[in-house]
Amino acid sequence: MRRIPRWLARAPIPLFRAGLGGVFAGVLVMVEHRGRTSGLPRYVVLEAVAAEPGAVVVPCGHRSRSQWFHNVQADPRVRLWRGRGAGVRALAQVLPAAEAHELLDGYRRKHRARARLVARAIGLPGLRARDLLPADIDDRVALVRFATLPR
Repeated sequence: MRRIPRWLARAPIPLFRAGLGGVFAGVLVMVEHRGRTSGLPRYVVLEAVAAEPGAVVVPCGHRSRSQWFHNVQADPRVRLWRGRGAGVRALAQVLPAAEAHELLDGYRRKHRARARLVARAIGLPGLRARDLLPADIDDRVALVRFATLPR
């Protein structure tokens, strides 16, 4: 699998922290999570594949190598930025395979160009809309729902 250069992946963080996440039009979200060993706050910017009332769903294309994924599994309490303003408290939940498969299939059909870009970035050609999702998609891509908590 290919990796997005670290400098590029981290470039939007200062914008979100300054309350300017709205420039990403809800396509990108920022998550503050805790390091599972250090306990220190960590930040990651991710692409949303589904927006729901009070929640957003993001893919983890490097499932076994993504530190943020392991961190939110260890401690699902996070802060979430979805556009302008400050982060809000949220809980992370890894979606069951059947629900993830359905959401991912809908995303790639609705957002063909974005799905192609994501597929190229993470080395997963099966996200192209005209292809069937690969049989091993659930082993390669996890979907995580971040549901906001009441204040």
